[in-house]
Amino acid sequence: MTTYVYVSLQGDDKILRFVMDPADGRLTQRHEIEVSGGPAPLALDPERRRMYVGRRGERLMSSFDIDPGTGDLSLTGTVPLEGEPNFVATDRNGNFLFSSYYFIGKVAVHPLDARGALGGPAVHWLDTATGAHSIQADASNRFVFVPHIENRGPNAIFQFRFDEVSGELTPNDPSAAKPEGADGPRHLCFHPNKDLVYTSNEQGCSVTAWTFDRGSGTLAPVQTVSTLPADFDGHSTCSQIQITPSGRFLLAPNRGHNSVASFAVDETTGLLTATGRVAAEPVPRAFGLDPSGSFVFASGLESGRLTSYRVDGERGTLAPLETYDLGETPMWVLPTTLP
Repeated sequence: MTTYVYVSLQGDDKILRFVMDPADGRLTQRHEIEVSGGPAPLALDPERRRMYVGRRGERLMSSFDIDPGTGDLSLTGTVPLEGEPNFVATDRNGNFLFSSYYFIGKVAVHPLDARGALGGPAVHWLDTATGAHSIQADASNRFVFVPHIENRGPNAIFQFRFDEVSGELTPNDPSAAKPEGADGPRHLCFHPNKDLVYTSNEQGCSVTAWTFDRGSGTLAPVQTVSTLPADFDGHSTCSQIQITPSGRFLLAPNRGHNSVASFAVDETTGLLTATGRVAAEPVPRAFGLDPSGSFVFASGLESGRLTSYRVDGERGTLAPLETYDLGETPMWVLPTTLP
């Protein structure tokens, strides 16, 4: 199998495709896919045979088939949107596409046809609040979570029940989970084998561990740890968050401090211990972890460059490897190994 790394360039209206060497993480660019309208968030279906692209400038969402032999993309459908999409993700069965909208304070659910293509209108557009930043379903496909940041939004994770047949979202009880401080949850990830969820907190420059009740589909905060060094006094915000497939390490970039923070995850409790930070390109908005958990790729929004890192298998810290020129406004980094 081949590992590819896709990078969306909103400013250049294209998606770059790289091939990754599994031995050393080295990237070789193979193709540029022209996608008009400012391609930004990217997502794969559960089978990794299709890609979904939010086109922020034109307020469109598009679906693509992925050639399993080459990694090339073929357009299969496009639908109009009410706003600029910040995040896209399929449900766990690949039958619906979720998207979130920061400025207009909404989320949407679009149906996918038998081929995984977009085409029909949304099942519904749902008002949440300004600052809606990401949206994901849990492993059971029964619950959906939408973090909202603090400075423009309600500083909460909205909690929904999801009907995987109709695609409908309905507020859970309670309808929101709040962090202990004004942290501003932005993105989230699920622990691979524990009832825990982790958020990167935009305003708090921190990560929070939340317990996840599988029966009720609700979250409760249990720990928050800073992503910054104690002596840092400048302005910084957190962006994305990812956990390694083993569940042993967690990573979250800092925009302003321009670094990627690493954390060890306790094998028993799932709680976090900070293990360090490594320098990143200016404003590391987007980053991606390869499916083996061995390499990380972080892009600089301001520099238009991408740095690769090796993940230390004992501590989860990052060692810089190579830096690559990308182009204007890299918005998403998506590594995947195709079936």
